[in-house]
Amino acid sequence: MILSMTGYAIASAELDSGSLTLELRAVNHRYLDIQLRMPDELRGIEGALREALSAQLQRGKVECRINYAARGAQSGAALNRDLLQQLAAWNKEVQAALPDARSLSVADVLRWNGMLETPGASADEMRAALLDLLQEVLQEFSASRAREGEKLKDFLLQRVEKIEALRSGVMPHVPAAIAAYEQKLAARLREAMQNAPAQDAGTLGISDERVRQEITLFASKIDVDEELSRLASHLAEMRRILAQGGAVGKRLDFLMQELNREANTLGSKSVDAEVSRSAMEMKILIEQMREQIQNLE
Repeated sequence: MILSMTGYAIASAELDSGSLTLELRAVNHRYLDIQLRMPDELRGIEGALREALSAQLQRGKVECRINYAARGAQSGAALNRDLLQQLAAWNKEVQAALPDARSLSVADVLRWNGMLETPGASADEMRAALLDLLQEVLQEFSASRAREGEKLKDFLLQRVEKIEALRSGVMPHVPAAIAAYEQKLAARLREAMQNAPAQDAGTLGISDERVRQEITLFASKIDVDEELSRLASHLAEMRRILAQGGAVGKRLDFLMQELNREANTLGSKSVDAEVSRSAMEMKILIEQMREQIQNLE
């Protein structure tokens, strides 16, 4: 399975003490970078969450956001009796010092920070609930990344097929270019023989050997058999890696460098407009693949 580094999933769980929500999102990144956003009272579970995430993810910038909403008064909240007595005492003191001051209302008291006590979950209960919720989210998260990864795999295979077609189209052009060059040299030789003075006729036999040398030198300069062979090898390796699956991003990124090198050499050796066009098309396709490979784990 090919996995994209881009993914998103969210899930919630209801506890006796409140509602727990865990949201996971990720984008591409060179390494695994986990960022946790959670209430301070849950920080004790951070290590376990990081360990669980690292066990299933290889690369990507991952943001894990956790929210916990405690239940309100309608779900078993109780008044903080000690704080209530303290507020009553303060209210009397203020009234005695400032007779015109407004007394605290019931709404004021209930809104006072820490006045309502809600039954909280134990640390063990919260840890178990969070880890269970994380596994649920990771399951959907992995499915999301797999769906995106399959799309990217199809995209890459389509480009591989196009490069293979371009490579096959280049192969007949090299012998044709050599033959055209040979004809051009032969025509120049015939023209030189016709225009040469009679006294130089004895030297014209050397020209045939020179023509053969020129053709051999030209053929060596434009020979792209090695480049075409390496292109075929790299493309076959791409197919193998994509079929094998797993964490393929770094290996494919290296292959893009190798493919680009061969396409550049092919273009620099070209003496044919069609070969030059094919080399340019290859470089465009390789760049398209390279951009998408950055999103693969």
